[in-house]
Amino acid sequence: MHLDEMLAYNKQFVSKKQYVDYETDTFPNKKMVIFTCMESRLVELLHRALNIENGDVKMVKNAGAIIRKPFDSIMKSILVAVLKLKADEVVVIGHHDCGMSNVDTEALKNTMIERGIPKEAINNLTHGGINLDEEFHGFNTVEESVMQSVSIIRNHPLLPKEIKVHGLVIDPDTGKVDVVTRQ
Repeated sequence: MHLDEMLAYNKQFVSKKQYVDYETDTFPNKKMVIFTCMESRLVELLHRALNIENGDVKMVKNAGAIIRKPFDSIMKSILVAVLKLKADEVVVIGHHDCGMSNVDTEALKNTMIERGIPKEAINNLTHGGINLDEEFHGFNTVEESVMQSVSIIRNHPLLPKEIKVHGLVIDPDTGKVDVVTRQ
């Protein structure tokens, strides 16, 4: 079991005081919050490609680095990083070959059913005002998606106007970063 392996490793990590190498405070050294995808290929690559060390940034992630609603949990996290934790820059980083691009929501619903989610539960969400197509649809191009998220952040009524918001795209194979938009 993977969790047991992780917990066994953690026991040794703590007993050998390996955490000392990572000690820092709660405020990001680079005064930045990065919003990116939960993509597993980026776990270490993103940090190495952009020279980010432990404690340098606040990191917020979700599937696809997508913000669609100005008051969702991602935006709340970004606002807390800016208003309480002294971040003065926001960087949205999407990536090529993202699993959220061109999501087939019908296939996703079928997978839900195959995995034991009752059709009634899916239908009840629809009757409750939740549109699964809207909630799970991805994007056509990563650049478009990054611009959409950047736009929602830049235009947020609770974000101080002096906060810079940038948009980047990273290649998950090479770590090469391209600028989509910067302030």
